[in-house]
Amino acid sequence: MHMLLRTLLHSVRSRFGPRLGHYEVARTRFITLPTDQDILRHMNNGVYLSIMDIARFDMLHRTGIWAIFVARGWYPVVVAETISFRKSLTVGQKFTVESRILGYDAKAVYVEQRFVRPDADGNPEIYAQGYIRGRFLKRTGGVVGIDELVAAVGAPPADAVPQWLLDWSADVAMPPTRAAAPSVWP
Repeated sequence: MHMLLRTLLHSVRSRFGPRLGHYEVARTRFITLPTDQDILRHMNNGVYLSIMDIARFDMLHRTGIWAIFVARGWYPVVVAETISFRKSLTVGQKFTVESRILGYDAKAVYVEQRFVRPDADGNPEIYAQGYIRGRFLKRTGGVVGIDELVAAVGAPPADAVPQWLLDWSADVAMPPTRAAAPSVWP
């Protein structure tokens, strides 16, 4: 329930936040809540992914991309995601999620997201960093092609998606089949 309330709060806040260019970094502020904690008293790893969703939604609103998608009947879905952790976030800590669209491959968009807090000297320190591979679907059915996406929001910076991320995407892709997969469990 708290994640729903947090989503609604950020949905309202994003309407009043500073407007951004389509490929600018969106900075979304959060505070670690008691309900975010696991039994070891730090933010649960699954909560990071939920907060990444909220921050991406904020980014889409503030860059104006969400309005473009709504007008065309498009919506985003996550195909794959990965996250790495450096430090734990504990209850009551303020942090910022920095989100940016890196670019595209032939089928998907890539977004980088970083959980950042100031260090002892006030410099930004990355606590966790995640990446998502997403697609856009049409409410009328079908997938939004990258050519349609680029025509709607403009071309991303050249070569902004690192090769290792493209390789990761290929490595974790599900096979393109509709048939039931055979059991691989003993």
